[in-house]
Amino acid sequence: MKNFTHILALLLWLFFNAALPAFAEINPNSFLENSEQILQSENHSKHLDYIDCILLGLVEGITEYLPISSTGHLLISNELLGLNSDIPISDNYSLKEAAFAYIIIIQAGAILAVLFLYWKTIFEILMGFIGKNPKGRRLGLLLITAFIPAAVIGLALNDWIEQQLGDNLIAIALALFLGGIVMLITEKRRKKAPSDQPQSKLENLDQLNFKQAFSVGLAQCLALWPGMSRSMVTIIGGYWVGLSPQKAAEFSFLLGLITLSAASAYKVLTDGAILTQTMPIQPMLLGILVAFISAIYAIRFLVNCLTRYGLTPFAWYRIVFSFVILLLFLPKI
Repeated sequence: MKNFTHILALLLWLFFNAALPAFAEINPNSFLENSEQILQSENHSKHLDYIDCILLGLVEGITEYLPISSTGHLLISNELLGLNSDIPISDNYSLKEAAFAYIIIIQAGAILAVLFLYWKTIFEILMGFIGKNPKGRRLGLLLITAFIPAAVIGLALNDWIEQQLGDNLIAIALALFLGGIVMLITEKRRKKAPSDQPQSKLENLDQLNFKQAFSVGLAQCLALWPGMSRSMVTIIGGYWVGLSPQKAAEFSFLLGLITLSAASAYKVLTDGAILTQTMPIQPMLLGILVAFISAIYAIRFLVNCLTRYGLTPFAWYRIVFSFVILLLFLPKI
């Protein structure tokens, strides 16, 4: 508890050092005017500002590990914030390109949240790779095995998927709806499964075999479809290979640590120039910090919710949200 207090104090210090310059620039007389303009892309400021980064960080942190699609929520947030605009904000890039790159980079906050909450497991994995923890080494190899399908397929199809689906709100709504139906079916099947079936016998992640881990990795590839949710498909994959809801979520978090780190690193290499040329570092770091803090609470909430209610509440949320998207945005498409 003492260590947590120290970390929280450090985070608050970083927050105020990053946020105070923004607050100092706020003009009270124009605040209402700016709030009306924030939803109009043609009137949006020509960069991602502190408000944008804080809101996107909050959305990322809350939705990254919940099975409701962080990408879908972030793309819709971009639309509502007026960030899906072709307004040029540098010689080479538009506001839309900068916002799309930022929603990948902001995943760093969610990555840090898993490191913070599961540091003991991660430490065991690291010890395993230097020969001091056999169970940790096996778990590390299982995670690498699960990561391979997404690494191969994602790298091969990433550009094509962005071109074909990208910020297509109809595709996102469809993915949310179909994912919700699959979750309801999976949850119903899990609850009806007899207690003596293998589905209820895997108490530890290192009890998975490599074929099962690879199967979860194949399921993760479905998350390349915006709106489907990496967390959802990996938790369902964990269900189907015999993990309990809590252990399926834990495997999803640890696998996400690898997958999100790789995706963020790839985005830095390919689109890092967009961010450096279109926005200052302070709001970017503030958004990552907000994502980190909110992801910690979201992870704890998810584990508790899965233990008590399973996937059902998230399934119905997805279904309702898919219709909300269609009602809000279909007339504009």
